[in-house]
Amino acid sequence: MFIVEESPDFLQVFSDGTVKRFSPGILPVVVYFHGGGFCIGSTTWIGYHHFLGDLSVASQSIVLSIDYRLAPENRLPIAYEDCYESLVWLRHQASCDPWLNKADLSWVFLSGDSAGGNIAHNVAVKTMHNSLIHVKIRALLLIHPYFGSEKRTEKEMSTDEEAVGNVASNDMFWRLSIPEGSNRDYFGCNFDKTELSLTQWRNEFPAVTVYVAELDFLKERGVMYAEFLQRKGVEVKLVEAENESHVFHVFKPDCEATNLLQKNMNDFIWNY
Repeated sequence: MFIVEESPDFLQVFSDGTVKRFSPGILPVVVYFHGGGFCIGSTTWIGYHHFLGDLSVASQSIVLSIDYRLAPENRLPIAYEDCYESLVWLRHQASCDPWLNKADLSWVFLSGDSAGGNIAHNVAVKTMHNSLIHVKIRALLLIHPYFGSEKRTEKEMSTDEEAVGNVASNDMFWRLSIPEGSNRDYFGCNFDKTELSLTQWRNEFPAVTVYVAELDFLKERGVMYAEFLQRKGVEVKLVEAENESHVFHVFKPDCEATNLLQKNMNDFIWNY
């Protein structure tokens, strides 16, 4: 008996008609949280469906797209708690769901865009305080993360009409999402308020890639976040998409910039 046809790593057809198919080995897991200022957005948005499907193929990874309860009906930290529970669910389901039997729970990445990037940061912190879920977060891939503070940045203080409109919109979403009585120095808004020791930052916080877009009003905050992590001793990389706006990958899933983003994420995943 000998091989008459073959697709390496996938299929072998033998001279006696026997067919042998190969299953993939263990795969990394990307847990993705959608954006929307904590108040809107859904895994059902077609842009996420296309982007994450393509990312799964490009990176040969299992992608979990997570929904969570939205503000203002469910203010923070509800979104953080819901998304943390997705890791608990993953831990329990990996042993009984056939489509998760190739999931490597020691090779998990948290990702998300805008508010979802903020959630990924805060869920990573929450996992550091609870090691019982037995899911290893290798790294974070944050796309155009949504952060803020009471202190305005230079761009936020601009009197330009577009800047004024962006500040008003961001402030509205923060008012609707943070706990009543809190301000923009709430820990979920202001990353500088994250309660971790310097040792925890240096030795326990995962590596991070921060993706920013040149034309995004939130680029300034993303750069500040990367610089903050660097000062804390966290391994961090900053990647900028030229001539692109906020969450372009959701609205233009087939554009060249989105393809480059997926390639960069793939390279990052397979280097960890």
